[in-house]
This record gives sequence, structure tokens and C-alpha cells, in this order.
Amino acid sequence: MTPLPRMSRKAQASGRRRPPEERLVTLIGKPGCHLCDDARRIVAEVCGRTGAAWEEKDITRDAELHRRYWEQIPVVLVDGEQHDFWRVDAERLRRALGA
Repeated sequence: MTPLPRMSRKAQASGRRRPPEERLVTLIGKPGCHLCDDARRIVAEVCGRTGAAWEEKDITRDAELHRRYWEQIPVVLVDGEQHDFWRVDAERLRRALGA
């Protein structure tokens, strides 16, 4: 059973959950990674349906991301907080976005 996603610190501090349109999903991956390709499709689909913004960062171009996440890619962050790694679950991401 997958644990329920936690609210971001910002949302916790404000005492409310922000709508998906105010959320940012970040996919951290690398070129030529089949798991990253799978994650990209899921993130794009979920964000497209919920209205959340998303961005992608290449771990091979950022030493800090490489140091921090190399063994976990693809990694998905929601509002800067780690949400998932290796495999992205679409339903879990929807719930995290409040959709």
C-alpha cells in the first residue's frame, strides 16, 4: 500500500492545500533513461489534466542534482519536495497535487 502524500511545508504553514494550478512538478532525469521516459509521459499527462506546471531537469548538467539524486532517477519533486523516484504512480501524483 502506498502511503498518502504529505503536504508541502508551504501548504502546511498556510493551513490549506493549494490548487493544482499553483503547484510545480519537477522531473529530474537524464537522456537515454527508459524509466525517465516513462516518468515524463506520466508527469506530462497528470499535469496536463490537473493544470499543474511542470519542468524537467537533466541530472548530467547539474553537479548538485547528480550528487543528491543519481541513484534514484527519475525523481519527481512536487513544490521542491521529493515525491517519488524510480517509478512514478499517476494516481499518487494526482492525489499529491490535490486533484
